Amino acid sequence: MTTRVDAPIDIAGGIGQSIRRPDGIPKLRGEFDYSSDLHANHMLWGATLRSPHPRALIAGIDISAALAIPGVAAVLTAEDVPGNPFFGQERQDQPVLAIDQVRFWGEAVAIVAAEDRETAQRAAAAISVEYEPLEPLVDAEEAWAAGEVYRQAEVITGDQGLRGDVVVEGTYETAAQDQAMLGTESGLAIPDGTGGVDLHVSTQWLHVDHRQVAACLGLDSDVVRMHLAGVGGAFGAREDLSLQVHLCMLALRTGRPVKMVYDRAESFAGHVHRHPAKMWFRHEADFEGNLVRVEARLVLDGGAYAETSGPVVANAAYFAVGPYRCPSVKVTGAAVRTNNPPNGAMRGFGAVQVCFGYEAQMDRLATALGMDSVEVRLRNALASGDRLATTTQTITGSLPTAEVIRSVAAMPLPDDLDTEDPRHLPGGTGLTTPASAIKRGVGFAVGFKNIAFAETFDDFAEVRVALADAGIEIRTAAAEVGQGMVTVLGQIARSTTGIARVEVIPASTTEIGSAGSTSASRQTQMTGGAVHEACKEVLSEALRRGGGDRLTDEGVWLGGDLVTPMGDLLADGAIEHHTRYRHPPTEAPDEHGHGNLHAGYAVSAHRAVVDVDVELGLVRVVQIDTAQDVGKALNPQSVLGQIEGGTLQGVGLAIMEELLLDDGIVRNATFTDYLIPTILDAPDVEAILIEDPEEWGPFGAKGMGELPTISSTPAVVAAIRAASGRDLTRAPVLPQDIAGIN
Repeated sequence: MTTRVDAPIDIAGGIGQSIRRPDGIPKLRGEFDYSSDLHANHMLWGATLRSPHPRALIAGIDISAALAIPGVAAVLTAEDVPGNPFFGQERQDQPVLAIDQVRFWGEAVAIVAAEDRETAQRAAAAISVEYEPLEPLVDAEEAWAAGEVYRQAEVITGDQGLRGDVVVEGTYETAAQDQAMLGTESGLAIPDGTGGVDLHVSTQWLHVDHRQVAACLGLDSDVVRMHLAGVGGAFGAREDLSLQVHLCMLALRTGRPVKMVYDRAESFAGHVHRHPAKMWFRHEADFEGNLVRVEARLVLDGGAYAETSGPVVANAAYFAVGPYRCPSVKVTGAAVRTNNPPNGAMRGFGAVQVCFGYEAQMDRLATALGMDSVEVRLRNALASGDRLATTTQTITGSLPTAEVIRSVAAMPLPDDLDTEDPRHLPGGTGLTTPASAIKRGVGFAVGFKNIAFAETFDDFAEVRVALADAGIEIRTAAAEVGQGMVTVLGQIARSTTGIARVEVIPASTTEIGSAGSTSASRQTQMTGGAVHEACKEVLSEALRRGGGDRLTDEGVWLGGDLVTPMGDLLADGAIEHHTRYRHPPTEAPDEHGHGNLHAGYAVSAHRAVVDVDVELGLVRVVQIDTAQDVGKALNPQSVLGQIEGGTLQGVGLAIMEELLLDDGIVRNATFTDYLIPTILDAPDVEAILIEDPEEWGPFGAKGMGELPTISSTPAVVAAIRAASGRDLTRAPVLPQDIAGIN
């Protein structure tokens, strides 16, 4: 008997349905346990002393005053790090605790454990550090000139002598942006009494944290056990270590559980941010609007330590032309070392910065040609079967660029400006400019990015799926960070097996191998793909064992008859399959940046409508329309949630979000001064989901979590340009930029 097991089964709660998230109600009620809610009997609290200088030598540290405070159990410095004193994903260059100097404002210098949080903080403040301040290097261009480069990426394709009839140039900047996740860094380390430790922490990647933590502790990996605690948002901020090693050091030294929770100001110092970028572009086209040549020079400020700056600048270089055909390209990019706070992963990972530049260039090109900006984009739009303008990789999967562009362009525009209700005007009820002076602008942008890890990275996800008495059980170390992955994994399992009862069980580092990071828009395809493959194997074995052609919660059926009840099917034990799933292989770039570097691509388009008070420089984002390439929407409501949230992050970068640095010192490390959009700033978002199935995603799905953030920022800024008439080349756009005040 031959039974097809890869076709989706129509079942309640399966793919294509907007089912309720299992964590939704507990989170709404405040009953969900985040990492900051963890507690253990007799636990201590940890605190960190951080540098007030962006660069300084450490001449001495005196911890005696801190140790003298009643209730203090331990005070540790760099001398107390038991293993590798350095950590880092790409390269191990960041000290666990500053050794002989500090290289950025907020760098960790010492850690404390005490009976309560207030005592720990007081003890940290009592530590005396003798600093010898040095002149910080804070300018990225100067750092590049001085050779302080983490990675330089160069892409050269086509005939370098090609020239176009129409030429436009521009220099653009994007600011440092914070991920602004609502849950700050937190965790709990519990020593086991025999030299090992269990760490419960919010993270995006248990296993890469585990590797670094064990090395820094100088312990065998099997005695360091990491468990995912409830995560209150991530967006890249949890992809690098923060307090993980510190917690374990304090727990092992004191022999007691230790908890840490950063406050908001410390969180700004404790995690990486989006790389600020300075970019120069030159676009050349023929008179018909066809791109002929693109040149770009990109410099990204990586800050004091490498983090993920290497792959971020590579992504920026590879996507510097956008989703467009172009026969001649030269792109040079560098991520550089400064004494600014470290920068690393944030939603969009290098594609956000360059999209702001190349989309502004496409608008300039359209103006110079006297063409509609949408038509220029359509004329050059990449499609499946085309070669990428930068890496020369042939796009074999889906890429509906023209469809997303046309779909957004065809959406109806909102009603005319409402001048009667001041709440609908820029500035709201505080507006002092006559309503008649408000200008409306419309802007368009297209975003483009790869899916999953690239450049030969061994990208895989492990899962273990079992059919047991309780139904389907899925064990995975993949991090649910609020994106709804657990829900989608359950939907994949139901639609693959026909079993309605599904439970996703988080696994620690001791139970299963890595699922990779919850980043790079990868978990739906990678861990989802692993679940799909494992479920197909479980189903196949169940049908073979049960002698039928269909599986349900009742058992195995043949035609319309139940031939093997579930109890009989599982009489000899659960049916289980362990899968390690990989995406199509990728290559390392050659000397020109060419190669099959990525496993797949996705594209999006945004159209923004804004009202602008040109005199006061105030902006109201009225509406954003978008079309998103999703492959197959496994849970449409979840996809829409990603679109709305990601778009609002793009709005933030467009009009308000900026980490303000003064000679390397962060001056706005609170949500009072670092502004993020609130519900009052949120525009109406209308979205169209373009379902063009991907060849390697489960049921054709694509990861799309990053896409909404990529093209929303340039669309909003383009709309502000249209309304104000200003040549705005930096995000965020500030009131003085619109009003023309230097």
